[in-house]
Amino acid sequence: MRHRKRTAKLGRKGEHRNAMLANLVCSLILHRRVTTTLAKAKAARSMAEKMVTLAKKGDIHRRRLAVARLHQEDAVRILFKEIAPLHKDRNGGYTRIVKLHPRQGDAAPMAILEWVEEPVTPKAPSEPKARAGKKKSRTETASKAKEESSADAGGAAEPAAEAEAEKEDAEKKD
Repeated sequence: MRHRKRTAKLGRKGEHRNAMLANLVCSLILHRRVTTTLAKAKAARSMAEKMVTLAKKGDIHRRRLAVARLHQEDAVRILFKEIAPLHKDRNGGYTRIVKLHPRQGDAAPMAILEWVEEPVTPKAPSEPKARAGKKKSRTETASKAKEESSADAGGAAEPAAEAEAEKEDAEKKD
């Protein structure tokens, strides 16, 4: 037996719910963000991400499927020409939901549904970081204590410490 993912009914019959979500996704496409209840935003997010996946494929069959689901050709045109190219390197996660304060009249939780527009940049391999809780050896502690005592005495440790600090800053900039 195969289990299907449950979707929120939102207090509506199936046809009404599909039409409402299609209109919400079209508004998201046209205006780039919509403010709605949290439950509607979560339901519309699923549909919007599926539409972007169709648009990324870009062929005529996928365009016809999108028009059949959204019922607005101008919104589908914007989806295929403007929104899908923004997300060509992204594997899902095209939208974000930002929670807002409850609505004044009925205290329904509100949210903003918007596109994630910054392009995906691959992470550069970073150097392994030292552990935060790493203990210093006795020689490191002794050498630091020696430098501090010579610095307090007005020794020659100050110019050497400044030179090392400048060298480390130059390496960080590169």
